[in-house]
Amino acid sequence: MTIHHLATRFGRNRHQIGGYEPLDNEALYRHVPSIFAREAHDSRSERYVYVPTIDIVEGLRREGWFPFFAVQSVPRDGSRHGHAKHMLRLRRDEGIGKPEAAEVIIVNSHDGTSAYQMFAGMLRFVCTNSMIAGERFEEVRVPHKGNIEHDIIEGVYTVAEDFPRLIDASEAMKEVRLSDDEQRLLGEVSLVARYGDDESPLTPEQIIAPRRYEDRGDSLWTTFNVIQENVIRGGLHGRKHNAEGRIRRSRSRPINGIDQNVTLNRALWTLAEGMQRLKTG
Repeated sequence: MTIHHLATRFGRNRHQIGGYEPLDNEALYRHVPSIFAREAHDSRSERYVYVPTIDIVEGLRREGWFPFFAVQSVPRDGSRHGHAKHMLRLRRDEGIGKPEAAEVIIVNSHDGTSAYQMFAGMLRFVCTNSMIAGERFEEVRVPHKGNIEHDIIEGVYTVAEDFPRLIDASEAMKEVRLSDDEQRLLGEVSLVARYGDDESPLTPEQIIAPRRYEDRGDSLWTTFNVIQENVIRGGLHGRKHNAEGRIRRSRSRPINGIDQNVTLNRALWTLAEGMQRLKTG
């Protein structure tokens, strides 16, 4: 599979790249150049400790962690493009042959808009669906000061220590069965997480509808995955009222912003866990 196919398989954003094989530096540089920034943005003070993200990636490769997905934001200020916020998903090869694999998600920037942040996540291979665990799982933040490179590597292992609990959580969700009304309820609260007080162009029935045969089922895990994919990837046809009160057709937008992706992903996981608690008492 070519680099072009890898990129388009996971989306049409030219600042995004992902695939089933570890990404090399050529692929990363082509799509996510801010990882390779040679210095911090000139808005940063002398106290700012600069460590290029690619140095962290190289260090993690030596530890057996490899990037399989990367994306960077496109700031309005063009001078920040080479230092913009970026996100990588790294994992070991231990998940090959399994339906899911645990991942470490790293978020960083070189323009002062983000510290190094690390979260636990999972990739579901059947739909290349990338989830981020909710608030009860480890989150590590490393500011740009001190012995940053060591602290980041340690942070990755701190997050990875939560993998057994993460996998147990997904297996527990697979055992929980939802009625049609419960699936719809989870869809309703997920739309609130996505659109807040704004009118949703979608119905709960739309976001609980699976996109592929493998996603049919009534387990909490399957329902959560279907909702997460439909909400994050967008592309569903909906309807909204315009300023004159007329109904206009629209298409739901994908979640491309890194911060919004992380926040919404974690919120959806937390909502699924809330449903699990309701079902299991």
